[in-house]
Amino acid sequence: MKPSFLRQFPEIVLSPQATLRQAMEVFTNRQVGIVIVASKDRRLKGIVVDFDLRRALLRGETMLSPVSRAMNPKPETILAGTPAEEIAERFRKKPKAYIPVVDRAGRIVDVAAWSDYLSLPESHPNWVVIMAGGRGRRLRPYTETTPKPMMLIGDKPLLELVLERLVASGFRRFIFAVNYLADRIRDHFGDGSKWKVEIEYVAEPRELGTAGALSLIKRDLGEPFIVMNGDLLTKVNFRALLDFHHADGNLATLCVREYDLQVPFGVVQLQEHKLRSISEKPIQRFFVNAGICVLEPKALASLKRGEPCDMPDFLETLQKKHPGQIGCFPVQEYWLDIGRLEDYQRAVEDYDHHFRRPASATRRPPAGGKR
Repeated sequence: MKPSFLRQFPEIVLSPQATLRQAMEVFTNRQVGIVIVASKDRRLKGIVVDFDLRRALLRGETMLSPVSRAMNPKPETILAGTPAEEIAERFRKKPKAYIPVVDRAGRIVDVAAWSDYLSLPESHPNWVVIMAGGRGRRLRPYTETTPKPMMLIGDKPLLELVLERLVASGFRRFIFAVNYLADRIRDHFGDGSKWKVEIEYVAEPRELGTAGALSLIKRDLGEPFIVMNGDLLTKVNFRALLDFHHADGNLATLCVREYDLQVPFGVVQLQEHKLRSISEKPIQRFFVNAGICVLEPKALASLKRGEPCDMPDFLETLQKKHPGQIGCFPVQEYWLDIGRLEDYQRAVEDYDHHFRRPASATRRPPAGGKR
């Protein structure tokens, strides 16, 4: 066996009573894409990967739900002592990031990681399109001479932080959709060589909304591609997002964020003119658009070239044409939409804690199909 994975990451083993929040902390803080669920005597009860956790949240589970509500109780396993060559062949035949290693009594011994047995590609082939053409009217006077994506967060422009996060996750090919003060963005980023990436530009002749600029892309994107607004400060797991999109077989996958709204009064439910119930200051929970999505290239056929279009309208059109093929990926990581002055001030305050030391990327393969 390779050096013990569990010795490096002992915190990935959780009890069935541990919470989904604890599992998310493993995924986010250690950049490890698996949680082992085991009993006190180390018997394997199941595993949770990022896909399982996000699907559980969409089913109505919360971050305080036990991991047993999200786990796969019958994961594929490897018997301890299996030759390395045989393990490598297992990974080649059925690509996945990790496989638990157990003894004959079903106790967890280690975790086999795909990266330990196969030569990994250095980067993703997928393009990332960043919408960076907005005027940022709500951020005036800052945006009167500076495009919103170039506003400083700490010592760097917001768009540079976005780029660095994606580069750390293994992405190397980018398209910036620009309009307002576009030269400021082009002059700073150039062709991307400073970051050892490829950057191309799509120039909007006028404001085309959060999706319209996609109609101007001429190149063949080939693979599913990520689209995100250029005013987001986030630690979304972009690799997990792509894995989710592939595993769910979607035409499009939209990132969503849970939003709580508390009614400041007692809400009265009536039955005709009689009181049925009173709920004191209830909290309503919604999923809202997080400004990031994955699209299959063929989805672009539904856009009219050069016509303004916002992403919600575009996704509505896709949903009507292809019902059941638009997925949602719940975001639990740090996320901030910098649309207002108070959001910008918060981003400046949050920078040191969340982004001063960029997270390192642990290379791993796509999750493949449903397990």
